[in-house]
Amino acid sequence: MEERLQKILSRAGIASRRGAEEIILAGRVAVNGIVIDELGAKADPDRDRIAVDGREVGQTGDRIYLVLYKPAGYMTTLKDPQGRPLVTDLLKGVRERVYPVGRLDYNTEGLLLLTNDGEWANAMAHPRHEVDKEYHVRVRGKVSAQQLDQLAAGVMLDDGETAPATVAVVRESENNTWVSITIHEGRYRQVRRMCEAVGLTVVRLKRVRYGFLGLKGLRTGEYRFLTAEEAARLRRSGSSGKGPSKPRGGPGDTNQGKKPVRPKARR
Repeated sequence: MEERLQKILSRAGIASRRGAEEIILAGRVAVNGIVIDELGAKADPDRDRIAVDGREVGQTGDRIYLVLYKPAGYMTTLKDPQGRPLVTDLLKGVRERVYPVGRLDYNTEGLLLLTNDGEWANAMAHPRHEVDKEYHVRVRGKVSAQQLDQLAAGVMLDDGETAPATVAVVRESENNTWVSITIHEGRYRQVRRMCEAVGLTVVRLKRVRYGFLGLKGLRTGEYRFLTAEEAARLRRSGSSGKGPSKPRGGPGDTNQGKKPVRPKARR
């Protein structure tokens, strides 16, 4: 049965659905030896020979799901023109080709999901699923109550206003403050831009939670396989659309119990 080419590539673990579309538009896909560079093309995975960059695409294989504690200084891509380290360089012993679910900036550390299941990745990354993502941000100096309220209520960025977030001060010193920010959107450099919009300078940024999943048991640069139950639970939690929940933990899994700032009712 014929299917859209991007769906076939996504299911084969080549890339997410959106990533597969980019691969097609770049002219990297051939069906029965004919290069396809337009969206909308269909193929039969059981009868047609489908290749990406000259390598034939297989339609079988185990689906795997990984959680990686990404260090700062790694690219969340499969290639980098500047030759910088890639997160896949850390996956020693993983023979299957996997790719990241969403992205973390080069200088951002923390929890990153990777998989070869295109349908799962597409479901997890889609904005309508509103999966909670908790970040711990170290900013320079003190953070005022007004700045916390602004972050919680929503911040106007150049691509529109952010959704309400859950915000809490984790700990503070004379020179720096750690703030927990839980969002369910996935805009480009969103947390950094939110902080900058309210006058905060980000010194360090770390994602500590994705849905129910945290970094417990992992050191920086380490990864583990998710169980089938965990992968299914993540997808279910992403379908609930509950929005931000109370932040948990902190740097070193410590939270000094400061009351989170809840978004105020908006007219």
